[in-house]
Amino acid sequence: MSADWHRARASLERDPATAPELILVARQLTEAGHPDRALLLAREAAEHAMGDDRDEARLVAGASAVGAGYAVEAATWLGTLYPHGGERHRWAGLGALIVAQTYVQGTVPEVDPTTVRPGTADGVDWRHWTRATALAAILCAERGDRRGMRVWLDALRDGAALIGAEQDLRDPVVALSWLIAGDRDIHDVTAAGSVSGGLLRTLRAAEEGDIDLALRLLVTEESTFSGEPDPFVPGYEHSPVVQAYRAIVEVLLLVWRGDIGLARDALIRAALTLPIAVPFAGLGVVLARRLDLAVLGTLGPFSRALTIVLPPGTKIDQLVDRGVQAFLAGSFDDAAATVRLWSDLGAPQTAISVPGLDELAAVAPDCLPAAASVEPPEIALARQLRERIATAGEGRWRVESDEVAEIARTLRSPFERGRVEAMLGARHAIRDDHAAARIHLQYAERLFELAGAMAWAKAIRGRLDRLEAREGSIVPAVGALSACRSDWSRRLTARELEVAMCAVRGAANREIGEVLNVSIRTVEVHLGRIFAKLDVRSRVELTVLAHRTELHL
Repeated sequence: MSADWHRARASLERDPATAPELILVARQLTEAGHPDRALLLAREAAEHAMGDDRDEARLVAGASAVGAGYAVEAATWLGTLYPHGGERHRWAGLGALIVAQTYVQGTVPEVDPTTVRPGTADGVDWRHWTRATALAAILCAERGDRRGMRVWLDALRDGAALIGAEQDLRDPVVALSWLIAGDRDIHDVTAAGSVSGGLLRTLRAAEEGDIDLALRLLVTEESTFSGEPDPFVPGYEHSPVVQAYRAIVEVLLLVWRGDIGLARDALIRAALTLPIAVPFAGLGVVLARRLDLAVLGTLGPFSRALTIVLPPGTKIDQLVDRGVQAFLAGSFDDAAATVRLWSDLGAPQTAISVPGLDELAAVAPDCLPAAASVEPPEIALARQLRERIATAGEGRWRVESDEVAEIARTLRSPFERGRVEAMLGARHAIRDDHAAARIHLQYAERLFELAGAMAWAKAIRGRLDRLEAREGSIVPAVGALSACRSDWSRRLTARELEVAMCAVRGAANREIGEVLNVSIRTVEVHLGRIFAKLDVRSRVELTVLAHRTELHL
């Protein structure tokens, strides 16, 4: 091969005789997990090849670029096969082209699978087509496109029936697609493939709550690879893009286990050699940003660089990141406004659960996120506990807080439990129960330190310092009491909220009536309802509660 390479590079004219050997070696390098080197050889082969060899070189170049995560280059190489390439090469490159175009455009190409079905009975062509439908179905699932996923899965079933690949290709891809899309009822499907089967077994173990088993499965699948090709991605088992999928799943498992610092370190190491911006519709970049915020309190050079290199068509939501940063910095009104905007835009989120900011359910009404499609039961439980804290009524607070605290002790993730303890601490502080508030906030600080979430730990230390410095005092007015207004808006009507805020600012009943154009009697009725809902007995207690809410929320 070395002689052919140097001969091709030194040639001033095309030398078609060098192409076959270069193509062969490039294909071998791709299958061995070295697509960058394979791409160099395939490029050179394409410069010299003619006819069928030229199509083969372009196919190998495109496949190598996909394996390396070079979406634009892959789409360019594979696009040259349509419509003028040989029919055999078009079918062989269809799956890789769909993957490349999806990464470039951000969505799976709008193609009717029946319009690109092979026109012959050749089993090889049908296997290529069936594998392409499987790839398209998974890509749709990653992007939350259930309609497209169903269309491609129907095509997959047809193709698998024709080539006899129901068990080794159809079943694992159908199960994995629906698992990512949020259907947890398909549990009787097994798969032997190192990629499709490995991801399926790992994510199932995590969804059933055994994160440690999931991590062991992930390591075992990678270390005991038998060399048999996976019917789903034959030839790509060792490619950087598949390794990137495994790396992202490992980071997710560490995040779900509460090892935030370890997860960030693992993601940084993976990013040095793998295209981690590609898997799961840019999930690696979302993770990088959230982990930077959890550890640093801001977006560091690591996450900023990954955001820049996102595939052109991949879009990620950045509003929650801004909300988290503001929240950790103590700017609760900015955080609440950001999360309200996120909610107004449809509350977009990833298909697979990553840490968000459901704490702001306490200050941003109607911003509680829906469950992600893929998440362990403990993550869902922690989110439900935070929702209970945010929405607990005054009359049941003592019972509710005790129940939540008891359940929180069962959480194994220090990060998730820390977030629950932090909310309990803030709510106790608002209710002037400083002893309970201090205990919960101290638990939260230590748990965040254990998780490696140092920015969260620093934010809790700030709350503890404020609690100790101002314990027993009435805090002076703070701006427009925006956090208090947001918190009370969940429990009061719009008119009651306006009356309450006027009363907190010291306005007399007559003044409130004039401002709101209502009678004094109506103001008194509103105040009575406000006192009952907020469990206070006077204007003084209402004012104290407002300032404590602003201070500790």
